[in-house]
Amino acid sequence: MERLKKVGETQASDIVVDAELIFNGDTLSVNLTALPLISPEKERLGSMIMIEDISSEKRMKSTMSRYMDPGIADQLLESGEDILGGKNVEATLLFSDIRSFTTLTEELGAQGTVAFLNEYFSIMVDCIQREGGMLDKFIGDAIMAAFGIPIAHDDDEDRAVRAAISMIVDMREWNKTRISDGKAPVDMGIGMNTGAVVTGNIGSPKRMDYTIIGDGVNLAARLESACKKYSARILISEFTRKKLRGTYRIRDVDKVVVKGKTVPVGVCEVLDYHTEETFPNLMEVVNYFSDGVNFYREGKWDKAVSSFKKALKLHPEDKLSHTYIERCEFLKQNPPAEKWEGVWVMDSK
Repeated sequence: MERLKKVGETQASDIVVDAELIFNGDTLSVNLTALPLISPEKERLGSMIMIEDISSEKRMKSTMSRYMDPGIADQLLESGEDILGGKNVEATLLFSDIRSFTTLTEELGAQGTVAFLNEYFSIMVDCIQREGGMLDKFIGDAIMAAFGIPIAHDDDEDRAVRAAISMIVDMREWNKTRISDGKAPVDMGIGMNTGAVVTGNIGSPKRMDYTIIGDGVNLAARLESACKKYSARILISEFTRKKLRGTYRIRDVDKVVVKGKTVPVGVCEVLDYHTEETFPNLMEVVNYFSDGVNFYREGKWDKAVSSFKKALKLHPEDKLSHTYIERCEFLKQNPPAEKWEGVWVMDSK
């Protein structure tokens, strides 16, 4: 009534955006506009109230903002696209996981663990959303995110890789603060894959979540787990690498058959988060390492070992070169029974 009185006195419209209106005991979110009614002869005829119920749109935006940047949520709502229904799309999936998380939680206790995760997730989600990625869910200390959903970009693979690099770089900066405060540093692994997935609101009538399922998701999760085996922080599939537009410091790591599959997949390591201090002579090491992998795939164990040792002279802490030397020595003593194609079978998830 105060607003109607104001409109009557000023003869100017008054607008309230996203107000709460209690109607029959229910609270509605509304846009309210009060307008003066004036005749062609400029006589005042009264006032009109126009109420737009935006409750469902607000709930939708609130739901969507849990997964993506609010700006993207606004863009989708304006387009009127039904993104919560089922769709087959191509996307780049990202999984990350903290290393030795159980040990950390034992030291932190319940309240300390919650505070730690809240701080960690805030840093990581910022990296993902800066590149237009969508947070799918937290799984304990793990993060599942997607690029290309719900809005596709021409460079979603690059966005995912840039986000992963930022996650490692920001983690290192966070670790400096943690160490200065007398806290243990944090380490993590990230796996990424590009492929066909199904998206939609999945669940029961009482509990539903907008999520992503499919083989493309599973492979990304397997690559995150494989980071431990390959002493890596960022592993991407050959499918993601093929679609990258930018130039990155990447090395071919292996051809693997993940658990539950029969077709080998190329796996690569992204090294752009490194500095000269953390990985000296990086590109020279990568070149020697690549020579070693080629010899390894040809079954030339001694030449492969020689190349890996050259890589280690330039960077003695390259654990992956050590891993390949151990493999070559084992295969030299236990020659493969069948035709060797340089494929490694993963026996665990």
